[in-house]
Amino acid sequence: MNDLTMVVTGWVATDPKMVLTREENGTDMCSFRVAQTSRYFDRSKQEWADSGTEWFTVRVFRDAAWSVRKSIHKGQPVIVEGRFRTHEWTDGNKENHVDLQLDASCVGHDLMRGVADFTRTVMADEAPAGAGQEGSPEPDDGAVPEELEEDSVEERPAVLA
Repeated sequence: MNDLTMVVTGWVATDPKMVLTREENGTDMCSFRVAQTSRYFDRSKQEWADSGTEWFTVRVFRDAAWSVRKSIHKGQPVIVEGRFRTHEWTDGNKENHVDLQLDASCVGHDLMRGVADFTRTVMADEAPAGAGQEGSPEPDDGAVPEELEEDSVEERPAVLA
């Protein structure tokens, strides 16, 4: 498949929210909005100016959705890479709208604009490889970082409703 992929840098405009599917074995999805405003140098005024702002809906799926929900917050600078799509719809007033969407393959903080602190996560229903077996690696052997605290593991819903 020849999907159009792109990278967007911008500012998180809404806190990420989980979208729970109605199917029993549905896919976890998190979505949030990103605003990206291009800048250019206006030579006639000898100053920098903003052009229009583009708004994107970012969708993140499966285990990554839970990591994004816990890590990304409104007002933070982010870099998102993903498959670009447009979603066209008509509202109740018969007005047509177009939503620019990115189905994210990578989401991270833009470190050109600040500092981030990374913590490796282990999903609640997963165990490190070889856990509980004789001779399995101890946490201080690098299997699970020492700084991983119990409260950093978030329970996923058993059934999505």
